[in-house]
Amino acid sequence: MLKADNGEFLLDGKPFQVLSGAIHYFRVVPQYWEDRLRKLKAMGLNTVETYVPWNFHEPKKGQFHFSGMADIERFIQTAQALDLYVIVRPSPYICAEWEMGGLPAWLLAEKDIILRSSQPAFLQHVADYYDVLLPKIEKHLSKHGGPVIAMQIENEYGAYGNDHNYLNFFKEQYQKHGLDTFLFTSDGPHFIEQGSLPDVTTTLNFGSRAEESFTTLETFKPGSPKMVAEYWIGWFDHWEGKHVTRDPKDAAKHFEDLLTLKSSVNFYMFHGGTNFGFMNGANHYDKYYPTITSYDYDSLLSESGEITEKYKQVKEVLKKYKEVPEDIENEIPRKSYGAITLTESVSLFDTLQDISKRKEHLVPLSMEEAGQSYGYILYSTKVNRTGQLKLDTEPIRDRAYIYVNGQFQTTVYINNEAEQVVIDFPNEVNTLEILVENMGRANYGKHLTDKKGIVNNLWLGEQYWFHWTMHCIELDVLPTRYDGGKDTRYPKFFQGSFDANEVSDTFVDLDGFTKGNVFINGFNLGRYWTTAGPQQRLYLPGPLLKEKDNVITVLELEHAEANIVQLVDEPKLG
Repeated sequence: MLKADNGEFLLDGKPFQVLSGAIHYFRVVPQYWEDRLRKLKAMGLNTVETYVPWNFHEPKKGQFHFSGMADIERFIQTAQALDLYVIVRPSPYICAEWEMGGLPAWLLAEKDIILRSSQPAFLQHVADYYDVLLPKIEKHLSKHGGPVIAMQIENEYGAYGNDHNYLNFFKEQYQKHGLDTFLFTSDGPHFIEQGSLPDVTTTLNFGSRAEESFTTLETFKPGSPKMVAEYWIGWFDHWEGKHVTRDPKDAAKHFEDLLTLKSSVNFYMFHGGTNFGFMNGANHYDKYYPTITSYDYDSLLSESGEITEKYKQVKEVLKKYKEVPEDIENEIPRKSYGAITLTESVSLFDTLQDISKRKEHLVPLSMEEAGQSYGYILYSTKVNRTGQLKLDTEPIRDRAYIYVNGQFQTTVYINNEAEQVVIDFPNEVNTLEILVENMGRANYGKHLTDKKGIVNNLWLGEQYWFHWTMHCIELDVLPTRYDGGKDTRYPKFFQGSFDANEVSDTFVDLDGFTKGNVFINGFNLGRYWTTAGPQQRLYLPGPLLKEKDNVITVLELEHAEANIVQLVDEPKLG
Protein backbone atom coordinates (compact mmCIF):
# COMPACT_ATOMS: atom_id res chain seq x y z
CA MET A 1 0.00 0.00 0.00
CA LEU A 2 1.00 3.62 -0.52
CA LYS A 3 1.92 5.53 2.64
CA ALA A 4 3.42 8.89 3.60
CA ASP A 5 6.41 8.67 5.89
CA ASN A 6 9.02 11.23 6.88
CA GLY A 7 8.31 13.55 3.95
CA GLU A 8 8.24 10.88 1.26
CA PHE A 9 5.93 8.26 -0.20
CA LEU A 10 6.45 4.55 0.40
CA LEU A 11 4.83 1.86 -1.72
CA ASP A 12 4.93 -1.55 -0.08
CA GLY A 13 7.62 -0.17 2.23
CA LYS A 14 9.91 1.18 -0.52
CA PRO A 15 10.44 4.83 -1.54
CA PHE A 16 8.08 5.71 -4.41
CA GLN A 17 7.74 8.79 -6.58
CA VAL A 18 4.29 9.14 -8.08
CA LEU A 19 4.70 10.13 -11.73
CA SER A 20 1.15 10.36 -12.97
CA GLY A 21 -0.96 11.77 -15.77
CA ALA A 22 -4.65 12.62 -15.81
CA ILE A 23 -6.90 10.88 -18.34
CA HIS A 24 -10.66 11.15 -17.93
CA TYR A 25 -12.24 7.92 -19.17
CA PHE A 26 -15.52 9.80 -19.63
CA ARG A 27 -13.94 12.12 -22.20
CA VAL A 28 -12.44 9.36 -24.36
CA VAL A 29 -14.21 6.57 -26.28
CA PRO A 30 -13.40 3.21 -24.63
CA GLN A 31 -11.77 1.84 -27.78
CA TYR A 32 -8.98 4.41 -27.28
CA TRP A 33 -8.33 3.98 -23.56
CA GLU A 34 -5.48 1.55 -24.17
CA ASP A 35 -3.87 3.80 -26.79
CA ARG A 36 -3.84 6.80 -24.44
CA LEU A 37 -2.56 4.72 -21.52
CA ARG A 38 0.22 3.19 -23.63
CA LYS A 39 1.40 6.67 -24.55
CA LEU A 40 1.31 7.68 -20.88
CA LYS A 41 3.49 4.73 -19.95
CA ALA A 42 5.84 5.35 -22.88
CA MET A 43 6.55 8.85 -21.59
CA GLY A 44 7.90 7.31 -18.39
CA LEU A 45 4.94 7.71 -16.05
CA ASN A 46 3.91 4.98 -13.62
CA THR A 47 0.37 6.07 -12.67
CA VAL A 48 -2.85 7.33 -14.26
CA GLU A 49 -5.26 9.59 -12.39
CA THR A 50 -8.95 10.09 -13.11
CA TYR A 51 -11.92 11.93 -11.70
CA VAL A 52 -15.31 10.21 -11.39
CA PRO A 53 -18.25 12.43 -12.50
CA TRP A 54 -21.40 11.77 -10.49
CA ASN A 55 -23.72 13.19 -13.17
CA PHE A 56 -22.28 10.78 -15.75
CA HIS A 57 -23.01 7.76 -13.56
CA GLU A 58 -26.36 8.79 -12.05
CA PRO A 59 -27.99 11.01 -14.70
CA LYS A 60 -31.38 10.58 -13.02
CA LYS A 61 -31.86 9.91 -9.33
CA GLY A 62 -31.53 6.16 -8.74
CA GLN A 63 -30.71 5.39 -12.40
CA PHE A 64 -27.08 4.28 -12.59
CA HIS A 65 -24.88 4.05 -15.68
CA PHE A 66 -21.61 2.10 -15.72
CA SER A 67 -21.30 0.84 -19.30
CA GLY A 68 -19.56 2.11 -22.43
CA MET A 69 -17.73 5.35 -21.71
CA ALA A 70 -18.95 5.09 -18.09
CA ASP A 71 -17.30 1.70 -17.46
CA ILE A 72 -14.80 2.86 -14.86
CA GLU A 73 -13.90 -0.70 -13.89
CA ARG A 74 -12.86 -1.51 -17.43
CA PHE A 75 -10.70 1.62 -17.48
CA ILE A 76 -9.00 0.58 -14.23
CA GLN A 77 -8.46 -2.93 -15.56
CA THR A 78 -6.98 -1.56 -18.80
CA ALA A 79 -4.47 0.44 -16.76
CA GLN A 80 -3.58 -2.59 -14.66
CA ALA A 81 -2.97 -4.69 -17.77
CA LEU A 82 -0.31 -2.14 -18.71
CA ASP A 83 1.28 -2.28 -15.22
CA LEU A 84 0.12 1.20 -14.33
CA TYR A 85 -1.06 2.32 -10.91
CA VAL A 86 -4.32 4.26 -10.60
CA ILE A 87 -5.37 7.27 -8.52
CA VAL A 88 -9.14 7.73 -8.25
CA ARG A 89 -10.78 11.03 -7.35
CA PRO A 90 -14.43 10.08 -6.73
CA SER A 91 -15.61 13.26 -5.10
CA PRO A 92 -19.21 14.16 -5.83
CA TYR A 93 -17.68 17.44 -7.06
CA ILE A 94 -14.81 17.30 -9.55
CA CYS A 95 -14.65 20.79 -11.16
CA ALA A 96 -12.76 19.64 -14.30
CA GLU A 97 -14.55 22.18 -16.54
CA TRP A 98 -17.31 19.55 -16.54
CA GLU A 99 -21.03 20.31 -16.37
CA MET A 100 -21.85 21.52 -12.81
CA GLY A 101 -18.50 20.14 -11.69
CA GLY A 102 -19.89 16.62 -11.92
CA LEU A 103 -22.85 17.25 -9.62
CA PRO A 104 -26.16 16.01 -11.07
CA ALA A 105 -28.54 18.75 -12.18
CA TRP A 106 -31.45 16.93 -10.56
CA LEU A 107 -30.11 18.04 -7.17
CA LEU A 108 -31.27 21.57 -8.03
CA ALA A 109 -34.90 20.45 -8.20
CA GLU A 110 -34.78 20.34 -4.39
CA LYS A 111 -35.58 23.86 -3.29
CA ASP A 112 -33.41 24.03 -0.17
CA ILE A 113 -30.47 21.83 -1.20
CA ILE A 114 -27.08 23.02 0.10
CA LEU A 115 -24.39 21.68 -2.21
CA ARG A 116 -20.98 20.57 -0.91
CA SER A 117 -22.04 20.75 2.72
CA SER A 118 -22.93 18.49 5.61
CA GLN A 119 -26.63 19.16 5.10
CA PRO A 120 -28.28 15.76 5.72
CA ALA A 121 -30.35 15.90 2.53
CA PHE A 122 -27.27 16.43 0.36
CA LEU A 123 -25.21 13.83 2.20
CA GLN A 124 -27.97 11.26 1.77
CA HIS A 125 -27.84 11.68 -2.00
CA VAL A 126 -24.05 11.25 -1.94
CA ALA A 127 -24.35 8.17 0.31
CA ASP A 128 -26.93 6.60 -2.03
CA TYR A 129 -24.55 7.12 -4.96
CA TYR A 130 -21.52 5.85 -3.03
CA ASP A 131 -23.42 2.68 -2.07
CA VAL A 132 -23.25 1.82 -5.79
CA LEU A 133 -19.95 3.42 -6.82
CA LEU A 134 -17.50 2.65 -4.02
CA PRO A 135 -17.83 -1.17 -4.06
CA LYS A 136 -16.83 -1.03 -7.73
CA ILE A 137 -13.59 0.72 -6.76
CA GLU A 138 -12.91 -1.27 -3.58
CA LYS A 139 -12.40 -4.51 -5.48
CA HIS A 140 -9.55 -2.88 -7.46
CA LEU A 141 -7.56 -1.61 -4.47
CA SER A 142 -3.90 -2.58 -4.20
CA LYS A 143 -4.69 -4.65 -1.08
CA HIS A 144 -6.60 -7.01 -3.40
CA GLY A 145 -3.84 -7.00 -6.00
CA GLY A 146 -5.46 -4.19 -7.96
CA PRO A 147 -3.83 -0.99 -9.27
CA VAL A 148 -5.69 1.62 -7.17
CA ILE A 149 -3.18 3.09 -4.71
CA ALA A 150 -4.84 6.35 -3.64
CA MET A 151 -8.16 8.18 -3.46
CA GLN A 152 -9.02 11.82 -2.94
CA ILE A 153 -11.34 13.37 -0.36
CA GLU A 154 -13.57 15.96 -2.06
CA ASN A 155 -11.81 18.31 -4.50
CA GLU A 156 -10.29 21.75 -3.97
CA TYR A 157 -12.72 22.26 -1.14
CA GLY A 158 -10.71 25.08 0.42
CA ALA A 159 -11.64 27.24 -2.58
CA TYR A 160 -15.33 26.70 -1.84
CA GLY A 161 -16.17 26.20 1.84
CA ASN A 162 -15.04 25.43 5.38
CA ASP A 163 -17.40 22.64 6.47
CA HIS A 164 -14.99 20.08 7.92
CA ASN A 165 -17.90 17.90 9.02
CA TYR A 166 -18.52 17.51 5.31
CA LEU A 167 -14.92 16.47 4.64
CA ASN A 168 -15.00 13.96 7.48
CA PHE A 169 -18.13 12.44 5.95
CA PHE A 170 -15.98 11.10 3.09
CA LYS A 171 -13.58 9.41 5.46
CA GLU A 172 -16.57 7.73 7.08
CA GLN A 173 -17.95 6.64 3.71
CA TYR A 174 -14.62 5.18 2.63
CA GLN A 175 -14.33 3.32 5.92
CA LYS A 176 -17.90 2.02 5.60
CA HIS A 177 -17.11 0.55 2.18
CA GLY A 178 -13.73 -0.92 3.13
CA LEU A 179 -11.65 1.60 1.20
CA ASP A 180 -8.68 1.50 3.55
CA THR A 181 -6.29 3.01 1.02
CA PHE A 182 -4.10 6.11 0.92
CA LEU A 183 -6.25 9.27 1.18
CA PHE A 184 -5.41 12.85 0.27
CA THR A 185 -6.91 16.29 -0.29
CA SER A 186 -5.80 18.76 -2.95
CA ASP A 187 -6.03 22.55 -3.11
CA GLY A 188 -4.22 25.59 -4.37
CA PRO A 189 -1.48 26.65 -1.92
CA HIS A 190 -3.56 29.50 -0.50
CA PHE A 191 -6.61 27.33 0.21
CA ILE A 192 -5.08 24.34 2.00
CA GLU A 193 -6.04 25.42 5.53
CA GLN A 194 -9.78 25.22 4.86
CA GLY A 195 -9.60 22.26 2.47
CA SER A 196 -7.40 19.90 4.51
CA LEU A 197 -7.93 17.43 7.33
CA PRO A 198 -5.39 16.90 10.14
CA ASP A 199 -4.81 13.19 9.57
CA VAL A 200 -5.02 13.19 5.76
CA THR A 201 -2.14 14.05 3.41
CA THR A 202 -2.43 17.50 1.83
CA THR A 203 -1.39 17.87 -1.81
CA LEU A 204 -1.17 20.97 -3.98
CA ASN A 205 -2.48 22.15 -7.35
CA PHE A 206 -0.47 24.68 -9.36
CA GLY A 207 1.28 25.33 -12.67
CA SER A 208 4.48 27.07 -11.54
CA ARG A 209 6.34 28.55 -8.52
CA ALA A 210 6.90 25.11 -7.04
CA GLU A 211 9.40 26.05 -4.32
CA GLU A 212 7.19 28.86 -3.01
CA SER A 213 4.14 26.57 -2.99
CA PHE A 214 5.90 23.79 -1.10
CA THR A 215 7.19 26.30 1.44
CA THR A 216 3.54 27.16 2.14
CA LEU A 217 2.76 23.46 2.55
CA GLU A 218 5.71 22.89 4.88
CA THR A 219 4.63 25.80 7.07
CA PHE A 220 1.10 24.42 7.24
CA LYS A 221 1.99 20.73 7.67
CA PRO A 222 5.67 20.19 8.51
CA GLY A 223 7.09 16.98 7.11
CA SER A 224 4.46 16.53 4.40
CA PRO A 225 5.54 14.67 1.26
CA LYS A 226 5.72 16.89 -1.79
CA MET A 227 2.96 16.08 -4.25
CA VAL A 228 1.39 18.15 -7.01
CA ALA A 229 -2.01 16.53 -7.54
CA GLU A 230 -2.59 18.83 -10.50
CA TYR A 231 0.41 20.21 -12.35
CA TRP A 232 -1.36 22.45 -14.87
CA ILE A 233 0.48 21.66 -18.08
CA GLY A 234 -1.93 23.74 -20.17
CA TRP A 235 -5.37 25.33 -19.80
CA PHE A 236 -8.92 25.16 -21.09
CA ASP A 237 -10.80 27.34 -23.59
CA HIS A 238 -14.05 29.31 -23.53
CA TRP A 239 -16.39 30.22 -26.33
CA GLU A 240 -15.73 33.79 -27.52
CA GLY A 241 -12.11 33.44 -26.42
CA LYS A 242 -8.82 32.36 -27.95
CA HIS A 243 -7.18 28.94 -27.79
CA VAL A 244 -4.91 29.01 -24.72
CA THR A 245 -1.45 27.49 -25.09
CA ARG A 246 1.61 27.13 -22.90
CA ASP A 247 5.09 27.08 -24.35
CA PRO A 248 6.44 23.50 -24.24
CA LYS A 249 9.83 24.70 -22.98
CA ASP A 250 8.20 26.55 -20.10
CA ALA A 251 6.09 23.53 -19.13
CA ALA A 252 9.15 21.25 -19.27
CA LYS A 253 11.24 23.70 -17.23
CA HIS A 254 8.74 23.86 -14.39
CA PHE A 255 8.39 20.09 -14.48
CA GLU A 256 12.15 19.85 -13.98
CA ASP A 257 11.80 22.18 -11.00
CA LEU A 258 9.47 19.59 -9.48
CA LEU A 259 11.92 16.77 -10.14
CA THR A 260 14.80 18.65 -8.53
CA LEU A 261 12.59 19.08 -5.46
CA LYS A 262 11.91 15.33 -5.54
CA SER A 263 8.22 16.01 -5.78
CA SER A 264 5.62 13.54 -6.94
CA VAL A 265 3.49 14.93 -9.74
CA ASN A 266 0.27 14.36 -11.64
CA PHE A 267 0.06 16.11 -15.02
CA TYR A 268 -3.28 17.85 -15.44
CA MET A 269 -4.01 17.02 -18.16
CA PHE A 270 -1.90 14.30 -19.73
CA HIS A 271 -4.73 13.85 -22.24
CA GLY A 272 -7.80 16.05 -22.12
CA GLY A 273 -10.23 14.50 -24.57
CA THR A 274 -13.64 15.91 -25.46
CA ASN A 275 -16.71 17.36 -23.74
CA PHE A 276 -19.12 15.25 -25.75
CA GLY A 277 -22.83 15.99 -25.65
CA PHE A 278 -23.88 18.75 -23.27
CA MET A 279 -21.22 18.01 -20.64
CA ASN A 280 -19.05 21.12 -20.93
CA GLY A 281 -19.02 23.29 -17.84
CA ALA A 282 -18.62 27.04 -17.46
CA ASN A 283 -16.91 29.61 -15.30
CA HIS A 284 -18.90 32.52 -13.92
CA TYR A 285 -16.91 35.45 -12.58
CA ASP A 286 -17.46 38.99 -13.91
CA LYS A 287 -19.58 37.29 -16.57
CA TYR A 288 -20.46 33.83 -17.82
CA TYR A 289 -17.73 31.87 -19.66
CA PRO A 290 -18.98 28.56 -21.15
CA THR A 291 -16.29 25.99 -21.96
CA ILE A 292 -15.91 24.74 -25.53
CA THR A 293 -16.47 21.18 -26.71
CA SER A 294 -12.79 20.38 -27.14
CA TYR A 295 -10.92 19.65 -23.92
CA ASP A 296 -7.60 19.63 -25.73
CA TYR A 297 -6.17 21.62 -22.78
CA ASP A 298 -2.92 22.09 -24.73
CA SER A 299 -1.91 18.93 -22.89
CA LEU A 300 0.75 16.31 -23.59
CA LEU A 301 -1.53 14.44 -25.98
CA SER A 302 -3.86 16.37 -28.25
CA GLU A 303 -7.64 16.01 -28.14
CA SER A 304 -7.39 13.22 -30.70
CA GLY A 305 -4.51 11.50 -28.88
CA GLU A 306 -1.58 12.77 -30.94
CA ILE A 307 1.86 13.00 -29.29
CA THR A 308 2.75 16.69 -29.03
CA GLU A 309 5.98 18.66 -28.92
CA LYS A 310 5.22 19.30 -25.24
CA TYR A 311 5.10 15.52 -24.64
CA LYS A 312 8.51 15.12 -26.28
CA GLN A 313 10.15 17.92 -24.31
CA VAL A 314 8.75 16.73 -20.99
CA LYS A 315 9.97 13.20 -21.75
CA GLU A 316 13.45 14.55 -22.46
CA VAL A 317 13.49 16.16 -19.03
CA LEU A 318 12.33 12.96 -17.35
CA LYS A 319 15.14 11.03 -19.08
CA LYS A 320 17.64 12.97 -16.99
CA TYR A 321 16.20 11.50 -13.80
CA LYS A 322 14.62 8.15 -14.70
CA GLU A 323 14.90 5.34 -17.17
CA VAL A 324 12.07 5.82 -19.63
CA PRO A 325 10.67 3.45 -22.28
CA GLU A 326 11.35 3.69 -25.98
CA ASP A 327 9.23 6.11 -27.99
CA ILE A 328 6.08 4.81 -29.61
CA GLU A 329 4.36 6.07 -32.73
CA ASN A 330 0.87 7.40 -33.16
CA GLU A 331 -1.22 4.44 -34.27
CA ILE A 332 -4.64 6.06 -34.78
CA PRO A 333 -5.21 6.99 -38.45
CA ARG A 334 -6.98 10.20 -39.46
CA LYS A 335 -8.80 10.72 -42.71
CA SER A 336 -10.65 13.30 -44.78
CA TYR A 337 -13.96 11.93 -46.03
CA GLY A 338 -14.77 15.10 -47.96
CA ALA A 339 -18.08 16.88 -48.37
CA ILE A 340 -21.27 15.37 -46.94
CA THR A 341 -24.51 16.81 -48.31
CA LEU A 342 -27.28 17.14 -45.75
CA THR A 343 -30.19 16.25 -47.99
CA GLU A 344 -33.02 16.56 -45.45
CA SER A 345 -34.10 19.26 -43.05
CA VAL A 346 -36.97 20.02 -40.71
CA SER A 347 -37.75 22.78 -38.24
CA LEU A 348 -37.48 21.91 -34.57
CA PHE A 349 -41.00 23.34 -34.17
CA ASP A 350 -42.39 20.63 -36.48
CA THR A 351 -40.77 17.83 -34.44
CA LEU A 352 -41.75 18.82 -30.90
CA GLN A 353 -44.24 15.98 -30.49
CA ASP A 354 -41.47 13.46 -31.27
CA ILE A 355 -38.46 14.89 -29.44
CA SER A 356 -39.83 16.69 -26.38
CA LYS A 357 -41.84 16.21 -23.21
CA ARG A 358 -44.67 18.69 -22.70
CA LYS A 359 -45.50 20.26 -19.35
CA GLU A 360 -47.89 22.99 -18.23
CA HIS A 361 -47.58 25.18 -15.17
CA LEU A 362 -48.85 28.46 -13.77
CA VAL A 363 -45.38 30.01 -14.01
CA PRO A 364 -42.31 29.04 -16.05
CA LEU A 365 -40.41 26.18 -14.47
CA SER A 366 -36.65 26.05 -14.56
CA MET A 367 -35.17 23.10 -16.42
CA GLU A 368 -34.48 21.33 -13.16
CA GLU A 369 -37.98 21.92 -11.80
CA ALA A 370 -39.33 20.48 -15.05
CA GLY A 371 -37.22 17.33 -14.58
CA GLN A 372 -34.73 18.24 -17.29
CA SER A 373 -30.94 18.40 -17.04
CA TYR A 374 -29.49 19.39 -20.43
CA GLY A 375 -30.32 20.71 -23.87
CA TYR A 376 -33.10 23.15 -24.69
CA ILE A 377 -36.48 24.11 -23.28
CA LEU A 378 -39.27 25.91 -25.15
CA TYR A 379 -41.64 28.15 -23.18
CA SER A 380 -44.88 29.52 -24.61
CA THR A 381 -47.78 31.62 -23.34
CA LYS A 382 -50.52 33.92 -24.62
CA VAL A 383 -50.09 37.70 -24.41
CA ASN A 384 -53.39 39.57 -24.73
CA ARG A 385 -51.89 43.03 -25.17
CA THR A 386 -50.97 45.05 -28.23
CA GLY A 387 -47.93 47.20 -28.84
CA GLN A 388 -44.31 47.35 -27.71
CA LEU A 389 -43.66 45.82 -24.30
CA LYS A 390 -40.45 45.69 -22.29
CA LEU A 391 -39.32 42.16 -21.34
CA ASP A 392 -37.03 41.70 -18.34
CA THR A 393 -34.52 39.06 -19.55
CA GLU A 394 -32.55 38.66 -16.29
CA PRO A 395 -34.24 35.31 -15.36
CA ILE A 396 -33.22 33.66 -18.68
CA ARG A 397 -30.30 31.19 -18.51
CA ASP A 398 -28.30 31.14 -20.77
CA ARG A 399 -29.21 32.02 -24.34
CA ALA A 400 -32.70 32.39 -25.78
CA TYR A 401 -34.48 32.91 -29.07
CA ILE A 402 -37.73 34.87 -28.84
CA TYR A 403 -40.67 34.48 -31.25
CA VAL A 404 -44.04 36.25 -31.49
CA ASN A 405 -46.80 34.61 -33.51
CA GLY A 406 -44.25 32.30 -35.11
CA GLN A 407 -41.91 35.11 -36.16
CA PHE A 408 -38.38 35.40 -34.81
CA GLN A 409 -37.83 38.64 -32.87
CA THR A 410 -34.44 38.65 -31.15
CA THR A 411 -31.75 36.69 -29.31
CA VAL A 412 -30.88 37.34 -25.68
CA TYR A 413 -27.81 36.09 -23.84
CA ILE A 414 -26.81 36.05 -20.21
CA ASN A 415 -23.76 38.18 -21.06
CA ASN A 416 -25.76 40.99 -22.68
CA GLU A 417 -25.23 44.24 -20.79
CA ALA A 418 -28.88 45.24 -21.17
CA GLU A 419 -31.30 43.08 -19.18
CA GLN A 420 -34.34 44.30 -21.08
CA VAL A 421 -35.54 43.98 -24.66
CA VAL A 422 -38.54 45.58 -26.34
CA ILE A 423 -40.88 43.13 -28.07
CA ASP A 424 -43.69 44.14 -30.44
CA PHE A 425 -47.03 42.37 -30.08
CA PRO A 426 -49.17 43.22 -33.14
CA ASN A 427 -52.41 41.37 -32.32
CA GLU A 428 -55.00 41.50 -29.58
CA VAL A 429 -53.95 37.98 -28.59
CA ASN A 430 -50.36 36.89 -29.35
CA THR A 431 -48.33 33.71 -28.89
CA LEU A 432 -45.01 34.33 -27.16
CA GLU A 433 -42.37 31.55 -27.51
CA ILE A 434 -38.93 31.54 -25.88
CA LEU A 435 -36.47 28.75 -26.73
CA VAL A 436 -33.73 28.63 -24.09
CA GLU A 437 -30.36 26.89 -24.41
CA ASN A 438 -28.48 25.62 -21.36
CA MET A 439 -24.89 26.31 -22.45
CA GLY A 440 -23.31 24.52 -19.48
CA ARG A 441 -23.64 24.94 -15.72
CA ALA A 442 -20.91 26.64 -13.73
CA ASN A 443 -18.32 24.13 -12.52
CA TYR A 444 -16.43 26.31 -10.04
CA GLY A 445 -17.01 29.01 -7.46
CA LYS A 446 -20.00 30.74 -5.94
CA HIS A 447 -22.34 30.20 -8.91
CA LEU A 448 -22.28 26.40 -8.62
CA THR A 449 -26.03 26.37 -7.88
CA ASP A 450 -26.74 27.27 -11.49
CA LYS A 451 -30.33 26.65 -12.58
CA LYS A 452 -31.13 26.85 -16.28
CA GLY A 453 -34.07 27.83 -18.47
CA ILE A 454 -36.30 30.58 -17.10
CA VAL A 455 -35.58 30.60 -13.38
CA ASN A 456 -38.27 33.11 -12.29
CA ASN A 457 -41.49 34.36 -13.82
CA LEU A 458 -41.03 36.94 -16.55
CA TRP A 459 -41.83 40.61 -16.04
CA LEU A 460 -43.34 41.75 -19.35
CA GLY A 461 -45.04 45.07 -19.90
CA GLU A 462 -44.85 45.88 -16.18
CA GLN A 463 -46.66 42.71 -15.12
CA TYR A 464 -46.10 38.97 -14.65
CA TRP A 465 -47.55 36.51 -17.13
CA PHE A 466 -49.11 33.26 -16.01
CA HIS A 467 -50.13 29.94 -17.60
CA TRP A 468 -47.14 28.55 -19.47
CA THR A 469 -46.51 25.51 -21.63
CA MET A 470 -43.03 24.00 -21.70
CA HIS A 471 -41.41 21.51 -24.07
CA CYS A 472 -38.31 19.84 -22.58
CA ILE A 473 -35.82 18.95 -25.35
CA GLU A 474 -32.83 16.95 -24.07
CA LEU A 475 -32.10 15.49 -27.53
CA ASP A 476 -31.76 11.97 -26.22
CA VAL A 477 -34.23 11.34 -29.06
CA LEU A 478 -33.71 12.80 -32.56
CA PRO A 479 -36.31 13.39 -35.28
CA THR A 480 -37.26 10.39 -37.38
CA ARG A 481 -39.45 12.29 -39.84
CA TYR A 482 -38.18 14.97 -42.18
CA ASP A 483 -41.28 15.31 -44.38
CA GLY A 484 -44.53 17.19 -44.02
CA GLY A 485 -43.18 20.05 -41.93
CA LYS A 486 -44.60 23.50 -42.62
CA ASP A 487 -42.57 25.64 -40.23
CA THR A 488 -39.54 27.33 -41.79
CA ARG A 489 -38.09 28.70 -38.56
CA TYR A 490 -34.74 27.95 -37.02
CA PRO A 491 -33.68 25.91 -35.15
CA LYS A 492 -33.57 23.30 -37.91
CA PHE A 493 -32.33 19.75 -38.08
CA PHE A 494 -30.24 18.87 -41.14
CA GLN A 495 -29.45 15.25 -41.93
CA GLY A 496 -27.34 13.31 -44.43
CA SER A 497 -25.59 9.97 -44.77
CA PHE A 498 -22.21 8.75 -45.93
CA ASP A 499 -19.92 5.72 -46.06
CA ALA A 500 -16.58 5.61 -44.27
CA ASN A 501 -14.30 3.09 -45.89
CA GLU A 502 -11.20 2.44 -43.79
CA VAL A 503 -12.85 3.85 -40.67
CA SER A 504 -10.60 6.53 -39.17
CA ASP A 505 -10.71 9.58 -36.94
CA THR A 506 -11.92 12.73 -38.64
CA PHE A 507 -13.09 16.27 -37.83
CA VAL A 508 -16.42 17.88 -38.72
CA ASP A 509 -15.93 21.29 -40.29
CA LEU A 510 -19.02 23.50 -39.80
CA ASP A 511 -18.14 26.30 -42.20
CA GLY A 512 -21.45 27.83 -43.31
CA PHE A 513 -23.23 26.95 -40.06
CA THR A 514 -23.50 29.18 -36.98
CA LYS A 515 -24.32 27.48 -33.69
CA GLY A 516 -25.71 24.14 -32.58
CA ASN A 517 -24.91 20.46 -32.09
CA VAL A 518 -23.67 17.62 -34.30
CA PHE A 519 -24.73 13.98 -33.95
CA ILE A 520 -23.13 10.97 -35.60
CA ASN A 521 -25.27 7.83 -35.66
CA GLY A 522 -27.23 9.34 -32.78
CA PHE A 523 -24.15 10.14 -30.65
CA ASN A 524 -23.91 13.81 -29.61
CA LEU A 525 -20.42 15.03 -30.55
CA GLY A 526 -21.02 18.33 -28.77
CA ARG A 527 -21.60 21.99 -29.49
CA TYR A 528 -20.23 24.22 -32.24
CA TRP A 529 -20.32 28.03 -32.45
CA THR A 530 -18.38 29.06 -35.51
CA THR A 531 -18.94 32.81 -35.15
CA ALA A 532 -17.60 32.85 -31.58
CA GLY A 533 -14.48 30.68 -31.74
CA PRO A 534 -11.99 29.39 -30.88
CA GLN A 535 -13.22 25.96 -32.07
CA GLN A 536 -14.27 25.56 -35.69
CA ARG A 537 -14.29 21.76 -36.01
CA LEU A 538 -15.57 18.91 -33.85
CA TYR A 539 -13.51 15.79 -33.23
CA LEU A 540 -15.18 12.61 -34.51
CA PRO A 541 -13.46 9.45 -33.18
CA GLY A 542 -13.30 6.62 -35.69
CA PRO A 543 -15.02 4.05 -33.42
CA LEU A 544 -18.24 6.07 -33.72
CA LEU A 545 -18.32 5.42 -37.46
CA LYS A 546 -19.46 2.47 -39.55
CA GLU A 547 -18.15 1.53 -42.96
CA LYS A 548 -21.61 2.01 -44.49
CA ASP A 549 -24.62 4.25 -43.96
CA ASN A 550 -23.44 6.66 -41.28
CA VAL A 551 -26.08 9.24 -40.39
CA ILE A 552 -24.93 12.76 -39.53
CA THR A 553 -27.43 15.17 -37.98
CA VAL A 554 -26.83 18.87 -37.40
CA LEU A 555 -29.10 20.94 -35.19
CA GLU A 556 -28.54 24.52 -36.34
CA LEU A 557 -29.99 27.05 -33.92
CA GLU A 558 -29.59 30.29 -35.82
CA HIS A 559 -28.75 30.25 -39.51
CA ALA A 560 -27.03 28.11 -42.13
CA GLU A 561 -25.50 29.34 -45.38
CA ALA A 562 -24.94 25.80 -46.65
CA ASN A 563 -26.27 22.26 -46.48
CA ILE A 564 -22.82 20.66 -46.67
CA VAL A 565 -20.34 19.73 -43.94
CA GLN A 566 -16.75 18.69 -44.56
CA LEU A 567 -15.05 15.77 -42.81
CA VAL A 568 -11.35 16.67 -42.69
CA ASP A 569 -8.21 15.26 -41.08
CA GLU A 570 -7.09 18.24 -38.97
CA PRO A 571 -8.59 20.10 -35.99
CA LYS A 572 -8.99 23.87 -35.98
CA LEU A 573 -8.51 25.75 -32.71
CA GLY A 574 -7.50 29.39 -32.83
